[in-house]
Amino acid sequence: MLDSNPMLTRLARLLVLAGAAILATACGTAVPAAPRPAAVEWEATDAADIFLEPDYRIVEETVPRRSTLADLLEAHEFDRNAASAFVDAVRTVFDPRRLRSGNEYRFVIGNDDAFRRFEYHVDEDAFLRVTGRSAECAEYCAELVPYAKTREETALRGAIDASHSSLVAAINGGGENVLLAIQMAEILSGEIDFNNDLRRGDRFDVLFEKVYREEHFSGYGDVLAAEFVNDGREVRAFRFHVPGETEAQYFDAEGRSVKRLFLRSPFRFEPRITSRFSYRRLHPVLGGHRPHLGVDYGAPTGTPVIAVANGSVVSAGRSGGSGNMVRLRHTNGYETYYLHLSAFATGIRRGARVTQGQVIGRVGSTGLSTGPHLDYRIRKNGTFVNPLLEHRNLPPGDPVPDEHRSEFEEVRDAVLARMRAALPPAGSTGEGT
Repeated sequence: MLDSNPMLTRLARLLVLAGAAILATACGTAVPAAPRPAAVEWEATDAADIFLEPDYRIVEETVPRRSTLADLLEAHEFDRNAASAFVDAVRTVFDPRRLRSGNEYRFVIGNDDAFRRFEYHVDEDAFLRVTGRSAECAEYCAELVPYAKTREETALRGAIDASHSSLVAAINGGGENVLLAIQMAEILSGEIDFNNDLRRGDRFDVLFEKVYREEHFSGYGDVLAAEFVNDGREVRAFRFHVPGETEAQYFDAEGRSVKRLFLRSPFRFEPRITSRFSYRRLHPVLGGHRPHLGVDYGAPTGTPVIAVANGSVVSAGRSGGSGNMVRLRHTNGYETYYLHLSAFATGIRRGARVTQGQVIGRVGSTGLSTGPHLDYRIRKNGTFVNPLLEHRNLPPGDPVPDEHRSEFEEVRDAVLARMRAALPPAGSTGEGT
């Protein structure tokens, strides 16, 4: 019987050894101690985990091209009635027409083939979750769930040199991507023309936030501080939210705004200039020499075009050889024109208000045009002026108000100290930490 029960067998062996030890002691004979490995083996055997097979399986895929939510459900063997109820539940929180090819989704299915859960990645901020019948829902429960996100401060040092001749290349060389370069260019564009002003030997430091979603990099948060030495001139920008203002702004070390009344260009990043302002230019379509009262920027069709300043829409529509055109009115007698657009942004119509940096349309080749580009023009008090020269004469934005100066200086000194601590000693270049 003992042989059929391993635990009783081990116990019997220990009792035998113990009895032998007592007898040997009485006789004056030493008996070796029971071997420890056997005891360890017994303890480990009793404490071993029991592996249970999961009662579900997960199917993970990406949305195919030209697929609808109903198509996905049909592919995963939902009958017509169940699919209809599923889509109806989703409509209460999410428009199924916004399903995008390439986005990830997953089904959780029980081993009995019963539906458990559906999840679809909507964007970097939220995902769609659908569950089965519950006390709250007759058939399916749908909700948009925000992703849990964390932010980490990161510093980077870079330089413009033979291997990195642009801000994008320098940022890429430091292990970051073009989106950070665009943010820096937007912040400093009032002081630096990143298309024409960069020189070898220019260098920069930047302190910024990286956003992580479920431990995966999701994008960039705010740029907190930036220093850029351009052709020997130092430009600095510090993020500060003036109390009472709707958005944070950027100021130099003395509290002066680094933002100009107008942006340098109607793009989020400095584009390629293909034709400049001229009173006598050979027209590429009509021939002959004619005035060209704007600046042409070459860019792919569909590139977002932004308002260079706050203002209102004077007109947005077809305008002869100018093609699709938006005309904006600003303060101080300024108007801006955006020609040859392929499309207008939502809400851009006569009388609408726009803010600096707002998308107003997309690059195109409508009207008299030989290819996709934007013809950008500025008119001051009824006369067209050279946009590239006029920008230099425009005043900066408002400085930090005197009553908030001490708060600004505390923020400035704190972010500057954190950036210094995170970077190598001054004079070196390379990746930040």
